[in-house]
This record gives sequence, structure tokens and C-alpha cells, in this order.
Amino acid sequence: MNNSSAETPTGSFVPGGRRRHRRTRQGGAGLRRTVVLALAVPVASAALAGPSAFAAGNGTTATGSGTSGHADLAGPGDRQMAANLDTRVLDQRLGSDVSGVVLDADSEETLWDHNGATALMPASNVKLATSTAALTVLGPEHRFTTKVVYGHGTLTLVGGGDRTLGGADLAELAKTAVAGLKKAGLTTVKVAVDDSLFPAPTLADGWNDGYYPDSVAPVRALVVDGRGVQDTSLDAGQTFAGLLAQAGVTVDGEVTRGTAHRGDVPVARHRSAPLADIVKKMLKTSDNNIAETLLRMTALGAGRPATFEGGTEVVRHVLSHHYGVSLDNFVVHDGSGLSRTDRIPAATLAQILELLTEPRYAHTLGSVLDGLPVAGEAGSTLGPEWGRFDDPDSRCAVGKVRAKTGTLTGAVALSGLTRTDDGEWRVFSFIENGSTAAPNDIKDAMDGLAATVNGCWA
Repeated sequence: MNNSSAETPTGSFVPGGRRRHRRTRQGGAGLRRTVVLALAVPVASAALAGPSAFAAGNGTTATGSGTSGHADLAGPGDRQMAANLDTRVLDQRLGSDVSGVVLDADSEETLWDHNGATALMPASNVKLATSTAALTVLGPEHRFTTKVVYGHGTLTLVGGGDRTLGGADLAELAKTAVAGLKKAGLTTVKVAVDDSLFPAPTLADGWNDGYYPDSVAPVRALVVDGRGVQDTSLDAGQTFAGLLAQAGVTVDGEVTRGTAHRGDVPVARHRSAPLADIVKKMLKTSDNNIAETLLRMTALGAGRPATFEGGTEVVRHVLSHHYGVSLDNFVVHDGSGLSRTDRIPAATLAQILELLTEPRYAHTLGSVLDGLPVAGEAGSTLGPEWGRFDDPDSRCAVGKVRAKTGTLTGAVALSGLTRTDDGEWRVFSFIENGSTAAPNDIKDAMDGLAATVNGCWA
């Protein structure tokens, strides 16, 4: 599949104007059916509860349109914010290849735009698209299942795409399997792993060799404790075999890779936490491995092959046909944003985030909003341990901005939401590529732009 070919969008981005895109007014089952590419999957209801809220800003979020002219309905505070952004986006720390957009989600105004339609390397901001598609196709209550089956003298550990499977979970599977073996009078068994749910390739186009297995492991359907190793499936199988041995079962030979048979007897299973919880964890810490697993499982949920191409096809379909997000110049090759060939305009990222402000999407997409790191939140990618929102210009925005970070060599992004004192949503996306400044200096400049949108740095 050629990911650079654009879907026909419901609308397109218009800098400095109203109604950037009109999302199809659908809900419930009808909405979900348009997403699954004409394939039957479980339907997630769309409750009309309001989206999760967080602390409002200390000042009026301003704007007008930056380099693209002023929004017609912008007030004095808005125009001042836009003027400030016009100046601050030229900060030398950001370099010359910068794009940015600020939207007023309530009035549907584009308040400020600086090269917003220019596609740049978005880094981990790709995870916003991945999580939106996963929740829409699979539903926030979806759980992933890891199984153990027995047949022909072999216990097979079957991967179900659960990237959060822990050692304690595997120990419970082993305990149940041992009990079953002993009840059947079996004391010796072979062990195999079945990770056939995800076909090759395991590495995406645009991943540097240095990225794996530390930043991301080759993508497989079975892993334990999120270990960064070249073959996570065999690693999980070997751990499982060790647990069996500790319980007095003799493991015959080495752990092998195999395929479970239809007639194999179910022995044990483990179900993951709900997808909503997994998405929150993935976004808070920007977990690349979870993102890549979700991309594969989303493809399967929509009836497509569990490949990078199948996953990105579904992401495009969900964003464009389901939500009306513009895909002009949108190119993605993975689910995590590690691919150096990914390109997304700031305008598109802002449109994705704007969905989170709509009550009709709160049930389905609420965990994206809840999972966005909060400025100054320890344990997240916007925490003090990463030096975020800790300088005099941006410190005022601590607790007032939720945003997804993105960092690769040569690319830094920050896209998120904030509220004005009046409770109005402001959505923003900023991306820079190619700055030669120190990464921490670039991030400080980005944080200052977010504080400007919040209005606390007036």
C-alpha cells in the first residue's frame, strides 16, 4: 500500500477560517460500522457524557491567526496571543522548519496558523492517530487474550497481542497449566510458542538500526514484562518453561516456535486490562512497543492483515471516513512514530485532538484525553524528570496543559489541549524539524509556545 496517497477527506484545513472539517454526525452502531471497513466487529456505544476536564489556565487563551491572517471572530486577547506566537515561533532554538496551529474547539475558529498544512516528521505524535483508531475499531473495553493449549505432548503459549503481559500473569498461566498436567497424570511436556497472529516483517520502514531492541523491539504477538529483546516470543516461552520446571514439570528439549492446532485442548488463559487503560499507559510514557502492537491489533479488528501496511490503512480510514480529519500530506509507516519517513501536518494532529473536546466521542476516545501527559506530571513524558515546563516562561502552565510529546533526532513535537479561564478549549500542535539547538532547549521553547496558548505567558 502506498501510504502517501490521500483518502478523500470530508473537509480540509483552512487557515484562519471556520469549520475546518465537518465530522459526520453519527453515533453508536452506525458509527462503528463505518470504521470496520464493511466487516462485522463488536459495537462500542458512544455515551454523551462530557470529556474529562483538567485545570483551567490562568489567563485568556488568545489568538488570531499568525502568519495566515486573523480569525474574524477573535477578540483582543486572542489577537494578542496570536501576536505573541508570531514572535515566539521565530525563537532561534526552534530553527527555521517549524509548523504550528491553534484551534478554538468551541467556535471552530482557526486562531493561529504558521505553516500548519506543511507535513513534517511528527515523531511520537503519531501515537495520537494510532490510539484514536484502536479505540474506535476495537472499543475501549476490548481486552487481549494470551492462551495456553495442549496437544500432542506439547504445551503451546499462544500470543494474543498483549504487550502488557507481566511476569505475574505468566506465572498464573503456568500454575494453571501445571495443575492441569498433574490432574492428567503428565509430568513431562514440550513447550512451544505461537506468535503467528502477527506476520512478518517485524521492523517498519524508516526505523534506524539503533532503535531496536531498546527503543522498540521487533513487533511480535507475544512478550512478557515488555522486555526489549530481539525475539520476545521465544523469550516469553523460555520464561514459561522455567516456571513449569520450578513447579516440578520436566520440559523436554528447547522451546520452539509452532502453531496451535484446532484440536488442541485449552488449558489456561489471561485477559489484559481494558484497552482504555492500555492506551492511557501508552500515551503517558510514550511506549513505542504498545503502540506498534495496537496498530497490528487494530488491523485485525477491522479485518485487515496484522501488518504495518494493514494497520496504517485502517488508521487512515478511521481518521478520514469516520471522523472527517484531513489527510492531505499525511504519510505514516508505523504506529509509534519512530519511522523517519512519517510525515503529518500540525493541522491534522490538531484536528485529531479536537475530537477529544466533543461530548459524543467521550466514551470512545476519553482515554486519549486522560492519557495525555499533564505539564509537570511526574512519571509522564511532561514530568520534571524530563525537564518540562520548568523554566520561567512555561512554569505557569504546570497542571494546565495536556499534550503528547514527540522526540527524535532532528524532530520535536508537542500537540495538546488547554482551557481558558472561561473554560473554552484551545487545541494546539507544534512541530519542528532540523533544529541544531540542544534538545532540552528546543523543548523549553516548545513548552513556552504551549504556555502562550494557555494564556498564562501573556
